[in-house]
Amino acid sequence: MSMKARIKSVSLIFACGTALFSDGYANGVIGNVNTLLTRVYGKEALANHNYSTTLSSLGFAGTVVGMLSFGYLSDKLGRKFGMMSATGIVALFSLLSAASSGAHGSVGGLLSMLAAMRFLLGIGVGAEYPCGSVSASEQSEEPGISKNAQHRWFALATNTMIDFGFVVSAFVPLVLFWIFGNDHLRAVWRMSLGLGVIPALAVFIWRLNMDEPARYRKDSMKNARIPYLLVFKRYGWSLAAVSFTWFLYDFIVYPFGLYSSTIINNVTGGSTDLTVVLGWNVVINLFYMPGTLIGAFVVDYLGPKYTMITGLLLQAIIGFIMSGLYVKLTEHIAGFAVVYGIFLSFGELGPGNCLGLLASKTSPTAVRGQYYGLAAAIGKVGAFVGTWAFPPMIKRFGGSDSTRGNTGPFWVGSGLAILSALITFFFIKPLTQDGMNREDQAFREYLEAHGYDTSQMGLGDEGDSVASSEERPDDEKIPVEERKEVTV
Repeated sequence: MSMKARIKSVSLIFACGTALFSDGYANGVIGNVNTLLTRVYGKEALANHNYSTTLSSLGFAGTVVGMLSFGYLSDKLGRKFGMMSATGIVALFSLLSAASSGAHGSVGGLLSMLAAMRFLLGIGVGAEYPCGSVSASEQSEEPGISKNAQHRWFALATNTMIDFGFVVSAFVPLVLFWIFGNDHLRAVWRMSLGLGVIPALAVFIWRLNMDEPARYRKDSMKNARIPYLLVFKRYGWSLAAVSFTWFLYDFIVYPFGLYSSTIINNVTGGSTDLTVVLGWNVVINLFYMPGTLIGAFVVDYLGPKYTMITGLLLQAIIGFIMSGLYVKLTEHIAGFAVVYGIFLSFGELGPGNCLGLLASKTSPTAVRGQYYGLAAAIGKVGAFVGTWAFPPMIKRFGGSDSTRGNTGPFWVGSGLAILSALITFFFIKPLTQDGMNREDQAFREYLEAHGYDTSQMGLGDEGDSVASSEERPDDEKIPVEERKEVTV
């Protein structure tokens, strides 16, 4: 196969997954925007309107609604419909977030509108998971993709894009602050939110000429009744295992963002200079990148299951080290920041990169959007629960001013990482190259054995055939004995 065809195949994976950059950007930028709003309107004004609690709650709620609703729409109306809708929603409400205002200049009205826009933006961000990520996984097994790089391109197009969004979301407010200065912070926070429209529109245009993935055209149930009871009997346990590990991962990773502010405060000596605060936010977010990039090149060799277990166990070890040596490490806070960054990196190398792979490739095409959307939504619930659970946990251990209060969460997080690794080992099956082809074939045979008419599956168009092994390069041929498993 020509280099041009290979590049086109890879570009389709990125066209599907790159919009998750908006997820990282939207989730990351709001932290800096909150810092700026505090400077503009005062901490007391925000506290009086319960803004922080309302914003985080509505943001999570919107994302969960998007994951669940578009999981269904992705399966029943099509991947492209879901992806185009998701990017349109993100672009529109990024713009409206930046334009938030209250009647007669009311601060309360402004904060209420911003929270409402964040909810609606969250729907679009959540929609990208069961639409964009699922399409990226289906594109990753197209003939133009090397069998030894199928998982890698998916990880780079999805989780790496989310993490890169976090980095850019920290850098953009810093650049805007350099441009506008301390006297024009309103312009900084509004433009920080408004610039989120640019990547969303770029991806929207990129996706315009896309077709539905070949797997969806062949094995979807867009025009057929979905036998949910049969699906649950076959995939219930794997869905529960993936969902629970995703819950545990988000329960750990989101609350640990609390430590970034502690590190920044200690490193800078409590500096309130926005250049210093925003600059260190960029550094903290950069810690995610080595893990996701290295993990993307490891996952095709170890497989998603064992890469995830490796990342979780290494993260647990680093967490235990941070707990046991906390006093010594905090004597050199920059050293603590580096070890903390390694802790975050292993999380991205393992579950960060692999959960999406496991959710998309352990399920059949017919219900992949709903399976993935439900697993991701349960993960977001874990993030929400963890964000609320960790502050009381720290207080219970003795408060943020005590050693136990600061080390307790690392003991808990490391223990949960080991629990997640055990669940992955015992309840999640390993993935193979071209595994989605085989899973769809096995699912058809399972349905037929239970009296379901599989002839109604697929879109029935002339493009519904998935390329056979003969269309692959010579070094990627599927053995003759396996060909009957790939084509129906």
